[in-house]
Amino acid sequence: MSYPTMHYQTEPWSYYMPVRSMADPLERVVRLASESAVVIFSISSCCMCHAVKRLFCGMGVNPTVYELDHDPRGKEIERALIRLLGNSAAVPVVFIGGKLVGAMDRVMASHINGTLVPLLKEAGALWL
Repeated sequence: MSYPTMHYQTEPWSYYMPVRSMADPLERVVRLASESAVVIFSISSCCMCHAVKRLFCGMGVNPTVYELDHDPRGKEIERALIRLLGNSAAVPVVFIGGKLVGAMDRVMASHINGTLVPLLKEAGALWL
């Protein structure tokens, strides 16, 4: 049995953003979140991050994962995610189809109530 692979982004974030928008981490989050069907902002040592990545891979989804602890400007992105979510839990943060789903609690609630699969299908991340 072959398992889906996650696409990890380890190059500097500046590679993806024009110089004019480097100053605003929130703009970077929005841009990166819209570049793939499923985007996860994560920290490599976080068990909740690992769990959400496994959830998507187990469903046959290949998320793009941004490991904030591997990026020199990851702390800025983490602070932007905290502002975006309005709470202290910054990671994992999941975007599907460029839209914010939220942290682990929101992802799991969507999975349990049956709304996650339709979101993934609509974003083109899941075909079955």
